[in-house]
Amino acid sequence: MTNTIRQYHDKDFDEVLALCQNTYKFDSITKELLHEKIYDDPFYNPEIIWVAEEGAAIVGFLMGTCRMDIRGVNYGYVKLMAVSETHQRKGIARKMYELLENELRLRKVDVMRLGDVPMNYFMPGIDPRYTPALCFAMRMGFNRFMDTSNLVVNLSDREWSDEKKISTLKSDDIEICRATIENKDELMDFVAEEWKLWQFELAMAYKSDPIAIHVAKLKGKIKAFSAHSANNKGLPWFGPMGTHPDLRGKGIGKVLLYRCLEDLKNLGYKTAIIPWVGPIDFYSHHAGAVVERVFWRYEKKLS
Repeated sequence: MTNTIRQYHDKDFDEVLALCQNTYKFDSITKELLHEKIYDDPFYNPEIIWVAEEGAAIVGFLMGTCRMDIRGVNYGYVKLMAVSETHQRKGIARKMYELLENELRLRKVDVMRLGDVPMNYFMPGIDPRYTPALCFAMRMGFNRFMDTSNLVVNLSDREWSDEKKISTLKSDDIEICRATIENKDELMDFVAEEWKLWQFELAMAYKSDPIAIHVAKLKGKIKAFSAHSANNKGLPWFGPMGTHPDLRGKGIGKVLLYRCLEDLKNLGYKTAIIPWVGPIDFYSHHAGAVVERVFWRYEKKLS
């Protein structure tokens, strides 16, 4: 039976959910999570999301998105992709991807990447245990350019507080507190100076109750922040976090990290995920974090 490829429609959601749940063997795809990945993407566009059908059954799904003018580069992404095991190696993924690439070339995209979508992502690359995805990337002309990892923290083996450090910081006119709606504009302005791409995630963290952001203020002005529950709903996701250069080295990052981990523990989570990690040693030293998953990052230059 021949396959047909068409654009995704809202009515396809439940069938796509079942397909992803059966395909992502090393992940848990809930309805809430998939809904966030599709519809909460800040540049959600159904024109670059496809499904493959065999008869009346959906056997393939590919979600594309893009982020334009990131430091002068226009990026396109394969955000999510799933093909039924019984229909792999039949060219379905290739056909969907070629439709996406051709469309994004018309939109002047310079570089294609797989998975690591700023602002709203599921995985920061390809978990190499998804070997068919690696093979697909290589067949489509992608090159591996970097690795990254997710860490996991055991939340149940300690109390996540450092009141002594908080008191010390207070004596230096540094206050640690939860962000409020009233200082949202100030926080967004602060983040725009160095971490503009994180504004969207912080806006998502503001939707939690209580607000899932903690800040450090120097003489009343925000100089550092940490957040959780800003990405991947239903998962104990930490980040982003940042400290102004003037205050680095004072232990503020550790205190803010602990505040978020305590929040996640109070929400009933046994572990926390620290994704797309740069400073592994920081999280290992202060929180006993260990590498849980490794991701290979791939890109393809279109221009």
